[in-house]
Amino acid sequence: MVQILPKPVTFDEFCEWYPETGVRYELHNGVIVEMNQPAGDHEFIIAVISRYLSRQVFQANLPYGIAKNPFVKPSTSSSAYCPDILLLNLDNLVNEPLWKKQSTLTQAASIPLVVEVVSTNWQTDYAIKSTDYESIGIPEYWIVDYLGLGGRRFIGNPKSPTLSIYSLVDGEYQVTQFRGDDLIISPTFPELHLTAKEVLMTGDR
Repeated sequence: MVQILPKPVTFDEFCEWYPETGVRYELHNGVIVEMNQPAGDHEFIIAVISRYLSRQVFQANLPYGIAKNPFVKPSTSSSAYCPDILLLNLDNLVNEPLWKKQSTLTQAASIPLVVEVVSTNWQTDYAIKSTDYESIGIPEYWIVDYLGLGGRRFIGNPKSPTLSIYSLVDGEYQVTQFRGDDLIISPTFPELHLTAKEVLMTGDR
């Protein structure tokens, strides 16, 4: 990621500044950062997960949809994130004060699940976004570390491709990790029937 402006900015200033160039930006504690162009494998994994989640939404007839561009704004920090995959509760959008004008979500009821696919900025996904997503109360957060880039304190030693699912229990995240042929356990989608290697792209495709 490349920092764009040296001075801290507010969320409103960030939204006013945001250029329509197709480049994605996030606000990290008042600092605007440019998101690197992702690798092909990164985007492939997003497409695979989106397909499986969409199928679950359809089969369960849930009022959900997948969106990629909305911001997720915690109230506890001057940040605004654009997750790789955001599962949107369409029924709660009427209660979101920033939705129509700024395409921004602030309520856990609007966000059943978010997914971040790890790039070189793994510290942000593990150490920062997990804290902010927890503070919002997002029920389920996936970190898809398909290259095993995360620190050993997060994914163990030796490091290997890992899917970490953070589930909200009594207001705090509890993490369960999946690798290889492990069957993924998703609180939001208990009928998912998907293995870790299918998400992490560690097997044949």
